[in-house]
Amino acid sequence: MKINIKDTARDYLAEKISPDQYVFLGLDDGSSKFSKLGGSCSVGGKFQLVLSDQPDADYTIPLENNAGYKMFTSKEETPYLENGLYLQFNNAALGLGSDGGLLDGAMRVTKADPSQITKADMEALGGKIC
Repeated sequence: MKINIKDTARDYLAEKISPDQYVFLGLDDGSSKFSKLGGSCSVGGKFQLVLSDQPDADYTIPLENNAGYKMFTSKEETPYLENGLYLQFNNAALGLGSDGGLLDGAMRVTKADPSQITKADMEALGGKIC
């Protein structure tokens, strides 16, 4: 699987990602272990980049990219990822798109820390996002 990181996104991400970090393209709709949302009305329509100092056993599908990042996704995300994936930075927001159009126009970039996400967090947020 490939993803094109456009120049605008590469400039934005250069300040956030160090060369030794792993970058995980994950869902941010409550279905990912890195998502703090408690459920979403737009399953498969919200993504995030998660940065980690180590690989993750669930994120093993490589995303070949033109920025040289160690970028991966998981089998849970692949049904929502289409051909021609790209990242762009436009109007102060990081966006994920494909040949079919924009998938998410306001992605988060966050550090991996699944230990902070609790069931109570997810339940508390669940009723506030739809």
